[in-house]
Amino acid sequence: MLPRLLLLICAPLCEAIELLLIASPSRPTEGSPVTLTCKMHSLQTLNAQFQFCFFRDSRALGQGWSSSPKLEITAMWKEDSGSYWCEAQAMPSKVLRSPISQINVQRIPVADVSLETQPPGGQVMEGDRLVLICSVAMGTGNITFLWYKGATGLNLQTKTQRSLTAEYEIPTVRESDAEQYYCVAENGYDPSPSGLVSITVRIPVSRPILTLRAPRAEAVVGDVLELHCEAQRGSPPILYWFYHEDVTFGSSSAPSGGGASFNLSLTAEHSGNYSCEANNGLGAQRSEAVTLDFIVPTGDRSNHITSRVIEGLLGTLGPVTVALLFCYGLKRKIGRRSAREPLRSLPSPVPQEFTCLNSNSPTPGQLQPVYENANAVRGDEVYSLVYYNQQSAAETPGAHREDKVSIDIYARPRKASITDVDYEDAV
Repeated sequence: MLPRLLLLICAPLCEAIELLLIASPSRPTEGSPVTLTCKMHSLQTLNAQFQFCFFRDSRALGQGWSSSPKLEITAMWKEDSGSYWCEAQAMPSKVLRSPISQINVQRIPVADVSLETQPPGGQVMEGDRLVLICSVAMGTGNITFLWYKGATGLNLQTKTQRSLTAEYEIPTVRESDAEQYYCVAENGYDPSPSGLVSITVRIPVSRPILTLRAPRAEAVVGDVLELHCEAQRGSPPILYWFYHEDVTFGSSSAPSGGGASFNLSLTAEHSGNYSCEANNGLGAQRSEAVTLDFIVPTGDRSNHITSRVIEGLLGTLGPVTVALLFCYGLKRKIGRRSAREPLRSLPSPVPQEFTCLNSNSPTPGQLQPVYENANAVRGDEVYSLVYYNQQSAAETPGAHREDKVSIDIYARPRKASITDVDYEDAV
């Protein structure tokens, strides 16, 4: 009686218990969540009395033993593939174990690789920061990103990370960074490249240089003057403005970079200071001022010299001509008078030396006159004609010597002791 009673009591406890591990989904892809359930058969009502633990390749997962028969894995990766099972324990001496389940995590190859830039558009100022962003539309697991420069494929950097995007940074952009770029992504399958992206480095203009080009060494009125303005650095297109005394009078553009010219037909008003300005939308720069001076044109200069020569000749010959004309008129007048009253001339006195001061020297100088006295008598008056040539010495050797011709006519009362002579003979 007693053995039967004991059998009825322990029969449920002695009944075989079966554990089963269930993974959902059974073929997970990388990055997706998975739920592991440790399911018991034949003793479902005693589940609350058991402790459960999940294992992968002999390593406990999660927090270890727990009263929950489920384990949530937020994301499965390729390296999470392996052998899984679970265990249940009702008392320290009794541990139940499920059969091993093989879980293989599926990896999705990368696809739709693209390369973007920051700032957008692929245009960046020299000295600024440039970021090349490589992205994939799909792909799981660790993805390796590679960046390349130019058609030759110079590798710039390689990164491996569990992400759909990766960045390559150029902290300070230089002019040499202007080139085509692309990136490649792969996660164990065939590499997938992106398209080419062109990077343009925008360079502000440097201070331009203004050059004045004339058809001859010294510009004159009427010449066509070329003003050439050029900035040695600067991204095209470049617009040049030309200034005369800080007032703009023309402009020219350089669509492909380099310099630009402006032609100007010179007039007298065009002398003065010139400058130019270069601007490519990234800032304007002004050149240094260049001064343009004019000379007298060749024709006007010849006329000017000729007029000076004639003026000098008139200044020199004028007094001599007047003196000669006066003498000729006086001679004719006296000649007519002699028809009615004979003229007699006084004996010529001995020439005398005269002393004078040289105006160019503080010391007295010698006056060397060359003169004659011609005395003409008319009635009770005597007319004396005196002329002399004065040569003044120059202060320094080689300096110009100036000749002066003077003519004086004196009238004085006649003296009876003077012997009369004909005027014709005196002359």
